[in-house]
Amino acid sequence: MLQDKLSSNNETTSNSVIFNEVQLILAEKRTALASLRTGIAVFALPMSLLGLLITTSKYYVVSDVLAFLIPLLILCGILSVLGAYLIIRSLRRIAKYDRIILHLKKSHPVLKELVDI
Repeated sequence: MLQDKLSSNNETTSNSVIFNEVQLILAEKRTALASLRTGIAVFALPMSLLGLLITTSKYYVVSDVLAFLIPLLILCGILSVLGAYLIIRSLRRIAKYDRIILHLKKSHPVLKELVDI
């Protein structure tokens, strides 16, 4: 009787620890998704700005606005690199968290019903 109670208590504690671990990993995944969203926004900004410059190019002469255009293009390049970095980093982290959750799901049958990946 006492052995069954201790075994049941250990199983409940083990399940609680596993659920907490999955919650932590899912929180990290949400953070990576937020970083992905930020990376997409940062990457889209220079693309929009370059599209605007190309669309309005018939209203200015490039040689007259070169002093403004070069720093703007440099800033667009930096933002594009930063956006691409954030996107790639986020996608790698999301894949890593998915692998961890899949491993936990295979290891603990209780999670098979609860976690859908």
